[in-house]
Amino acid sequence: MFKKVLIAEDFQDTNTGIVNALSNKFNIPKIQEELYCDKAYNRIKVANMAKQPFELLITDLMFKESHTNRRLTSGIALIEAIKSIQPSIKVIVNSMEDNPVKIKELFNKQKIDAYVCKGRENLNELISAMHEVYQNNTYISPQIKMHSNNNVVELDEYDIQILTELADGLSKKEIAEKFKQNKIAPNSESTIDKRVSKLFDD
Repeated sequence: MFKKVLIAEDFQDTNTGIVNALSNKFNIPKIQEELYCDKAYNRIKVANMAKQPFELLITDLMFKESHTNRRLTSGIALIEAIKSIQPSIKVIVNSMEDNPVKIKELFNKQKIDAYVCKGRENLNELISAMHEVYQNNTYISPQIKMHSNNNVVELDEYDIQILTELADGLSKKEIAEKFKQNKIAPNSESTIDKRVSKLFDD
């Protein structure tokens, strides 16, 4: 089983519950926890520099805002930052999110190894996920129906933003200008035009 695990979760009670569950089930010599993404990243970076890397990261997706200045504000940002310095680290996401499209993106884009949906069986599923990930398998909570309908059009956040602006009556040119002002990329009119055409086709 894993020897060194880091938990990134902004609720202390959740952290404690995970630590207790893993400690009772597995003989893991080192389980550490952080409440902030930046601190979790720094801890993994220092461990790498000391050639004593963490083997597994368990992280939430959402982290509440705080008075502390933060560079990394979400679980996705944390995963991407950590993967840039330690691509081989195993990652289990432990979150309330239950949208299959968003979860699929986590596997495809962030290259996570397991997704556990918070709920009544959360800790049991987390233990199952650890078993699978340790054996180089993937895991998804059983209640997440990833392939319920292959004909469903998958919309990402960018698509939804474009559709929202179209519904509000903005032209593609106006959407491009608004995206530029709000630093949403890509924001060229030609890119948005192609995306809208694809959405209409879908």
